[in-house]
Amino acid sequence: MKFRFLLVLTVLPYLSWSQNEKITVTDLTRLKAASGVSLSPDGSKAIYAVQTTQADDEKKWEYNYRTHLWITDFKNPARQLTQGEESVGRGIWKDEKTLLFMRPVKGKLQLFQLSLDGGEPKQLTNWKYGIGAAYLSPDHSKIAFSVSLGLNELLKDSLFNPTKTVPQWSFEKPGFRDNNFLKPDSKVKPNPDGSIAEIRAFLDQDVVDKKAKVINRLNFQGEATTQPELTFSHICLVELKEGAQPKVLTTGFKSVQPAGWSTDGKVLFATTGQQAAIHPDREQTSKIIQISPETGEQKDFFVPQNQRAMASSISKDGKKMIVLTSPAEGVNLAQVNIINTTGEAKPTPISFDRAASGFVWSNDSKYVYFTAASNGGEPLYRINAATNQVETLSDFDSGILDFDLKGDKLIFVKTQVTAPNEVYWTSVAGTAKKGKATEWSTAELKKAIQSAQKLTNLNDWVSKKAISIPEKRTFQNEKGQTIEYWIMKPAQLQAGKKYPLLLNMHGGPTAMWGPGEASMWHEFQFFCSQGYGVVYANPRGSGGYGIDFQRGNIKDWGTGPASDVLRAATEAAKESWADTSRQVITGGSYAGYLTAWIVGHDHRFKAAFSQRGVYDLTTFLGEGNAWRLVPNYFQYPWLDKKDRVLEANSPYTFVDQIRTPLLIKHGENDLRTGVIQSEMMYKSMKIMGKDVEYVRMPGATHELSRSGNVRQRIDRMLRIYEFFERYIGAK
Repeated sequence: MKFRFLLVLTVLPYLSWSQNEKITVTDLTRLKAASGVSLSPDGSKAIYAVQTTQADDEKKWEYNYRTHLWITDFKNPARQLTQGEESVGRGIWKDEKTLLFMRPVKGKLQLFQLSLDGGEPKQLTNWKYGIGAAYLSPDHSKIAFSVSLGLNELLKDSLFNPTKTVPQWSFEKPGFRDNNFLKPDSKVKPNPDGSIAEIRAFLDQDVVDKKAKVINRLNFQGEATTQPELTFSHICLVELKEGAQPKVLTTGFKSVQPAGWSTDGKVLFATTGQQAAIHPDREQTSKIIQISPETGEQKDFFVPQNQRAMASSISKDGKKMIVLTSPAEGVNLAQVNIINTTGEAKPTPISFDRAASGFVWSNDSKYVYFTAASNGGEPLYRINAATNQVETLSDFDSGILDFDLKGDKLIFVKTQVTAPNEVYWTSVAGTAKKGKATEWSTAELKKAIQSAQKLTNLNDWVSKKAISIPEKRTFQNEKGQTIEYWIMKPAQLQAGKKYPLLLNMHGGPTAMWGPGEASMWHEFQFFCSQGYGVVYANPRGSGGYGIDFQRGNIKDWGTGPASDVLRAATEAAKESWADTSRQVITGGSYAGYLTAWIVGHDHRFKAAFSQRGVYDLTTFLGEGNAWRLVPNYFQYPWLDKKDRVLEANSPYTFVDQIRTPLLIKHGENDLRTGVIQSEMMYKSMKIMGKDVEYVRMPGATHELSRSGNVRQRIDRMLRIYEFFERYIGAK
């Protein structure tokens, strides 16, 4: 007993210290993320993918993302199935002992087959087009998959354009009434001093040689660079055997996306545009079609009027399909519908006021399960296909990021504050009958999910860290809407000490933050570990609260949402530990906009950091690839001569009123919002002699903070912290 007592005295100080380590900025590289969970056909095993961040052996402070497959039998420790520097895609069960997956070969994804009995993966395809999204046939003998081709490639391709035709829709090239100019005459040679035909050939060659980009399309901005050339998606079919040559099912100048197979394997369902004569950039509607895998023959299945339709998931018995529909324009949530696959394709709308996704049918086809961002979390839901009623199965303080179910087993990836990303599994004992599908009661499911067993230890290191737990609060705004917000105390709070307060805001504007949202875990915890309190809110216009709430900021991106987040900041500042003289603010994308808006109207903050923002709505129409936000939320500039709503809602209009020191960041290759937005804000403030600094991230896109270069992600975090410390450093 004396020995045990001495051992406890020896160990206790270490336990106390080890559980109070600060979250560091480089802990970002320790986070692992699971995805792609999939149960084997009999439910006895499961696979999942794990993304890690690996240090580059040759470049200091550089890292590489790696994704590989793991397998579990729920009894023994999970084991890694794939290795190497090349990441693999989501695994697909061919049968109980065989897996399929995609891996890049010479820059193109190819299909591989892996035997669970041992041995190296076998490469099944070596197709020059590569392999895209794949769907296994019901008899497991072949897959349907998508490929992507550029316009110039498609014009010359003998498989996807066998008749060497040109698009039926207008290419919209000024001065040409038809698209015949797209057919080059091989007899005409480029000559800058020649005939008009030879000059045109010379100019075309300049495009090929990347000396010029000629833009005639509407949506010419990608994520990282301008994209004057259209791309098209088509569907192919390949037998699952070595050396098999894929068969082309769809051709032409209209994209077709596969959605799934009928149960008998005689029909492929797919989504495509409704109007063949309309330029793809202007096509805002879509329909669901049926394709014969034998002949490629197509026929319409569901064609909604003035709406987009997307086939999502087909029931196991093949009788029903989940279809999402949405109006072609405006601020909307996709409507969930159940449609019979035989007879008249008449949609039955499901009453559910959230953005649903990830649909999985039960084996007996009585229920369809899905997830949706809601009230700060991402719960698991299910629809009773007989009554069309929706049931909530998990809580709002965590997020179900991916899941699968078969028989009595449910496997899922869950994120929560104390365990940011892990795989869990559960079963409902006694409900499965000889492997057949069974009906789980709501009470059984809730209990089973709540008590699910943790399968992975991907981020167990978090248990040694000092973690701040968000505390949920609410208030009613002037429109009578309930605004939810969360306060996070400094991680190592000391009684009587005062700490700075950071107001952090989400973008979108339809994003949603909360304890069940995965992307901000590290950033929130890092700032709490650095001695900051953090407050974040879901103001009007956020997702996760229904369509009326989401439409609450139409023609009001600034005043209304700003009042919501500032109210949350005011309430958080009442905390006994909060130093009201040291408040700072940041946000990215739409929240970069909101940061600039707020510091042009409110002067409580000592410093502000505006990231990848939009600051002038008129120029945003031309500069960003997210330009449709302008007409959807406001109106086109040439229609805004009387109300001047764009000017009234642009932070740039109030740039002269900014007194808060402002750090502005933008990715060099960010075309979602466009860099001129930030250049204009910076240059104007600089001319006026205001405290402003501008950071450009070479090569970075709009997704920098989520999936960009790891060193730049670390730089971004430290740059926020360092700038704030200039103005509110510890007292």
